[in-house]
Amino acid sequence: MDFLELLQMFLSGAWGTIKLFTIALIGSMILGTVLAAMRVSPTPVLRIAASTYINVVRNTPLTLVMFFCAFGLPFLDIRFGATSSFNSFVYATIALIAYTACFVAETLKSGISTIPVGQAEAARAVGLSFGQTLSEVVLPQAFRTVIPPLGSVIIAMLKNTSIASAFNNRELISAMRNAIEVRGDLVIPILFGTALAYLILALLLGRVFDYLEKKLVILR
Repeated sequence: MDFLELLQMFLSGAWGTIKLFTIALIGSMILGTVLAAMRVSPTPVLRIAASTYINVVRNTPLTLVMFFCAFGLPFLDIRFGATSSFNSFVYATIALIAYTACFVAETLKSGISTIPVGQAEAARAVGLSFGQTLSEVVLPQAFRTVIPPLGSVIIAMLKNTSIASAFNNRELISAMRNAIEVRGDLVIPILFGTALAYLILALLLGRVFDYLEKKLVILR
């Protein structure tokens, strides 16, 4: 295998990582926001349900969550496609979303706690419901206050995508493993190349969150 074939293998793995990360990012942000809203809901049942879910899943190793999704869901006959590779991708995505959403929710909840109570009371006084107050007054400000810690959570999720390689997923770590199998004489360069790929992706994400923080601070 020559250099171009190795590069093609890594590019394919990088695309798998980006695809898995992007879908998991969208899903975890949505689920995390819902969980954060439930944590501050005036309904006790919603608060207890969200708190229980977050405490259980957040304190469970991601590898175990992946195992449950990869083996538990098929055992329950929950499938999403005809091919095993597609199902493996969906199971890994579900695991990442379920796990990362807990950290997103806790980060957002800390941002919500920084918003003065008077703003919510004023919104309720002019006739806004709890949902309207949360979506139009509280959450927009909470997101702006937690951009740095939220960025750390998202970057951690990027690195957590590497665990998906153990469950029949095509991403950077699986590409690295395949490359080492066919070119054992290039173990060190392949390892450094994989680390460099993750470093580049993490730095790009960091720059994005730095940009968002500066722009949104100006708007505050």
